[in-house]
Parts: sequence; structure tokens; C-alpha cells
Amino acid sequence: MQISPLDIQQQQFKVKTFRGLDPDDVDAFLQTVAGEMEGLIRENSQMKEQQSRQSREMLDMAEKERELRETLLSAQRVIEEMKANARKEAELIVSEAELKGERIVADAERLLGDLKSRIEEIRRQKIQFEISFKGLLESFSRQLSSDESA
Repeated sequence: MQISPLDIQQQQFKVKTFRGLDPDDVDAFLQTVAGEMEGLIRENSQMKEQQSRQSREMLDMAEKERELRETLLSAQRVIEEMKANARKEAELIVSEAELKGERIVADAERLLGDLKSRIEEIRRQKIQFEISFKGLLESFSRQLSSDESA
């Protein structure tokens, strides 16, 4: 059975003729108890409101924490994807650079081969020219010698 402050205030006691309680003292005590009970009920109600408010705040904070965790996980996934993409792009750039470098080296080696061939051809032509020139000089020398003897 619940007792309210009003129940306490309105409580009536039977008065006995012998050695009974002083009604004024009983009423004063009942008023004090009713006031205390009223204060406790008010405090209890405030506590319930505060607890309810704190429960809502805790739920809000838990939701915000969940959202933050999801955002953090999402950001970590994006960062990992960006790192992987950057790694792939770097590998692609390195591969392209290596391929381009190999082409440059191959072109340089081909050009070197061409230049060596041309040098060899020029040397051969020089030797051939020297041989022809010596032959021509010897021919002129013989002609000069035969003209002087005649």
C-alpha cells in the first residue's frame, strides 16, 4: 500500500481516555513526516528525471560513438585504398620508366653499332684510298722516271 503525504496529513487517530497521545503532538509529527515525505517524493521525481535525461544522453553519446567508429573505419579503408592505389601508380610509373630506359639504352646501343659500322666503313675507304693513291703515285713516279730516261 502506498502512502502519500496527504494520507499522512489526513490520518486521524482515536483518542483513548486513559493515557492517550497528545493530539497536537501527533498532528505536528504527522505534518513533519508528511513534509519530509513530500521532499523525498520531489527529490525522487527529480532523480528519475535526471536519470532519464542521463540515459538519453548516454544513448546519444553511444550513437555518436558508433558513428565516429564507422567514420574512422571508413576513413581507414579510404586511406588503405589510397595507399594501394598510390603503390600501384608508383609501380606503374617505375615500370614505364624502366621500359623507357631500356628503349633509350637499346636506341643508344643501336646508334653505337651504326656509328661503329660507319667508322669501319670510313677506315676501309681510307685504306682503299691510300692504296689507290699510292698506286697512282707509283704510276706517276714510273712515268716521270720513264720520261727522264728517254
